[in-house]
Amino acid sequence: MMKIFVKAKAGAKEESVRKIDATHFAVAVKAPAKDGKANRAVEKAVAKHFGVSVSCVSVVKGHSGRQKIVEVLDGRSQKD
Repeated sequence: MMKIFVKAKAGAKEESVRKIDATHFAVAVKAPAKDGKANRAVEKAVAKHFGVSVSCVSVVKGHSGRQKIVEVLDGRSQKD
């Protein structure tokens, strides 16, 4: 398991994940910052970036702000 710090940008033209350093990322998503849609899109983008399923990624802090802490579980640690 690892925790990363994410600066999220909702309502972007393109979705992207940009690595700033080992634990900091800038994530742009098309989804609006409304009803948790952007948080789910951030989780999906981070999962794709790390090559794990979306169920292995969750926003643990910063649900209503741009600065987030996201937990990424190793895909092998999940029981299927």
